[in-house]
Amino acid sequence: MELKVWPLDITYAVVGSVPEIRIFGILSSGERVVLIDRSFKPYFYVDCAVCEPAALKTALSRVAPIDDVQIVERRFLGRSKKFLKVIAKIPEDVRKLREAAMSIPRVSGVYEADIRFYMRYMIDMGVVPCSWNVAEVEEGGRLGGIPTYVVSQWYGIDEGFPPSLKVMAFDIEVYNERGSPDPIRDPVVMLAIKTNDGHEEVFEASGKDDRGVVRAFVDFIRSYDPDVIVGYNSNGFDWPYLVERAKAVGVPLKVDRLSNPPQQSVYGHWSIVGRANVDLYNIVEEFPEIKLKTLDRVAEYFGVMKREERVLIPGHKIYEYWKDPNKRPLLKRYVLDDVRSTLGLADKLLPFLIQLSSVSGLPLDQVAAASVGNRVEWMLLRYAYRLGEVAPNREEREYEPYKGAIVLEPKPGMYEDVLVLDFSSMYPNIMMKYNLSPDTYLEPGEPDPPEGVNVAPEVGHRFRRSPPGFVPQVLKSLVELRKAVREEAKKYPPDSPEFKILDERQRALKVMANAIYGYLGWVGARWYKREVAESVTAFARAILKDVIEQARRLGIVVVYGDTDSLFVKKHGDVDKLIKYVEEKYGIDIKVDKDYAKVLFTEAKKRYAGLLRDGRIDIVGFEVVRGDWSELAKDVQLRVIEIILKSRDIVEARHGVIKYIREIIERLKNYKFNIDDLIIWKTLDKELDEYKAYPPHVHAAQILKRHGYRVGKGTTIGYVIVKGGEKVSERALPYILLDDIKKIDIDYYIERQIIPAALRIAEVIGVKESDLKTGRMERSLLDFLS
Repeated sequence: MELKVWPLDITYAVVGSVPEIRIFGILSSGERVVLIDRSFKPYFYVDCAVCEPAALKTALSRVAPIDDVQIVERRFLGRSKKFLKVIAKIPEDVRKLREAAMSIPRVSGVYEADIRFYMRYMIDMGVVPCSWNVAEVEEGGRLGGIPTYVVSQWYGIDEGFPPSLKVMAFDIEVYNERGSPDPIRDPVVMLAIKTNDGHEEVFEASGKDDRGVVRAFVDFIRSYDPDVIVGYNSNGFDWPYLVERAKAVGVPLKVDRLSNPPQQSVYGHWSIVGRANVDLYNIVEEFPEIKLKTLDRVAEYFGVMKREERVLIPGHKIYEYWKDPNKRPLLKRYVLDDVRSTLGLADKLLPFLIQLSSVSGLPLDQVAAASVGNRVEWMLLRYAYRLGEVAPNREEREYEPYKGAIVLEPKPGMYEDVLVLDFSSMYPNIMMKYNLSPDTYLEPGEPDPPEGVNVAPEVGHRFRRSPPGFVPQVLKSLVELRKAVREEAKKYPPDSPEFKILDERQRALKVMANAIYGYLGWVGARWYKREVAESVTAFARAILKDVIEQARRLGIVVVYGDTDSLFVKKHGDVDKLIKYVEEKYGIDIKVDKDYAKVLFTEAKKRYAGLLRDGRIDIVGFEVVRGDWSELAKDVQLRVIEIILKSRDIVEARHGVIKYIREIIERLKNYKFNIDDLIIWKTLDKELDEYKAYPPHVHAAQILKRHGYRVGKGTTIGYVIVKGGEKVSERALPYILLDDIKKIDIDYYIERQIIPAALRIAEVIGVKESDLKTGRMERSLLDFLS
């Protein structure tokens, strides 16, 4: 019979010496099922012009059982080539067989031996995660209580929107009297869950006994049976902590659909078989416009929950709220606010991740945790299989620098009425227009082919004009798919669920197309080719320079240029410039941002702007620096806001100086929250591996002497106190501070607050002496305002 299934998770097991693919999915009827296929075998390719299949099979059979060795015709970097296809019995033998094959004389290469077995299956069978797949099946009993079907054939993809998913968010709060919590010692005092059908609950420990918390969590998951479990930094903290804590208290964490505990898997994510475990922090990390990526700030950014409307408790004080019965209700509200924020973020981000999974071919639980390069590579592997291309191997390579995109030196200062013109998909368009691809590249000395060549400006690299290369073919397919999706979206109202899904799909297609250029210049890529990446930026520089000249001819003032965008003053015939670009280069160009004001510092890629709707857009400032206190980060953001929202430069200077003086006076009078002065930094290796002792390492050593458990991955919170000459020797763990008057206030003023403010304010004429004295010296800027 024929079934339509939406794959959610895929894995495999070896049953009776036979590998069994298991696809956990949802049928169009809504039933949760497992599709099983025991007919697929692992394989890889051997490049050996003189090897006979029978001889190779005999040689490799001495290492592990071989199913077959076949001669196959494939393409390699665009050229036809014969390979020997080695088909193994079980996936675990492939690594041994690969090593054995490489040791055989006259074997010049072994390919595709490192593709994970279940991913190999999806690529070859055309199975796409988070999409409707059609299969011929027969009933096959049950697995872990779930109905199973045995697959005999896959027919391809069918149209349709995603099924209704059961989504559960969770968040844990851990007793942490000694700073960084230890799962062997410190209990999970509260665990909150919230589902997308409205159920929310908080499981609480009994004193310091959290066995009931872990049991209640497991019982809820097994009864509710979520398809997707979301958290925020759950791969980095919640899951590893729960796994270790469950072992410590002797409660099995049986949360997957086969009643097993989570297992750490690829890309650092935790696999929960049969479900999609999604850490939303992984994808939020890719939003450069979100400077501080704490859950409360991210939730506010996405319009999920305002910070002033929620309970905020510093992480290192959780234990205080648990110990004090009067404060415990606040802690409960705090964890509920966290889990509500997490589910709210899932509502915003999951639709995109679902489409990104479908486009890249990576399962939903892996797609957020995987790097951009890995997402692109899995997508390219699918296209390569369809086009009969054998994928090159990943190799250890040294980084090869090459000249990047053009970035104009901005003239520091404030600019009013500035438009940002964005060249839509500039790099993909260049790669398609000039046929830039690893397989079309001509090595130096190779003659020009009859079809002619495209020569990259400045660098001189040559590329065949035809036939279309592998990368341009992939890009053409993505562009056509995106165009079709956008046309389909026009059939639905903009506020409809259908429009939202299609809009997320076109965005996923665009994101993946734009990422291919960066992938080609990534030394870890299978299809790495520095000459291609270098040529893309060379063509882009030439185009941008030409467009800048055209803008000036049209009387348009160009303020700044960066990669694939131009900042221009609003006056002038911008429409004519847009038409020029579209007609000459075939690249769409549109107004991406409209700034009322933009502030440029002396550095490239560092500016802040006030958008017409009142939002502030910040690029490149140090609000994300790890060695700054929370107060310094807040100061920088506030200074930017004061400057951009002032009527003129004089008012801005006065506003900044007044604000900084208020901060300094508060510090000098010890009227501050200690949490604002804590500097947080993570140990990236074990303590005994450090040769130098920066402040956080010095603080960690003090913690260790006091009996705290610290090591690689521990986040250290410290303050700078009065005393020795070196700052590093004055770093004290905040939990050991017994008197706030020991804090070196001058350090925070001189090394944190003033530098954070000046990095922006000096552009409008504010001097260090102004901030220290509160008296503003008059400058030429005052007379020009």
